[in-house]
Amino acid sequence: MSDSTASAASVASSGIVVAESETARGRRARIALRSLQVVLALFFATASALPKLIGHSSAAEIFDDMGWGSAGMYTVGALELAGAVGLLLPLLQSVAAIGLSGLMVGAFIVQLTVFDGEHAATPLILLVPLTLIAWARRRQNGELLRVVRRGG
Repeated sequence: MSDSTASAASVASSGIVVAESETARGRRARIALRSLQVVLALFFATASALPKLIGHSSAAEIFDDMGWGSAGMYTVGALELAGAVGLLLPLLQSVAAIGLSGLMVGAFIVQLTVFDGEHAATPLILLVPLTLIAWARRRQNGELLRVVRRGG
């Protein structure tokens, strides 16, 4: 085998390795993103929405302190549960992450204004992965819009 043939074979094989490496990296990234979505969905459904939806005394006390009462508590709980479910549905992942991000911005503002900044970092911490999901799944927004325009 000549040197030029060996070099061409080396380049071709390294090109295949690079393509396979990028494919494996992309697959790992998709798995990591999906895992993050599942973890966040579990958090929002169980640790955040559930206490509000069952009217747990700790959640009721917080919403009473804010002046929102049980109606506000059940509304926020329902929105969090809807967002958690949306994070698991392929067509709704980006929209759900955007909606939950809006809730986290609201939670941050409430923490600052009503509770003097106590636990204000929590919504900001949750905002980071939600923003990542919304951006990474942004192409699904166009698909969702097409489905809505078609009427189903």
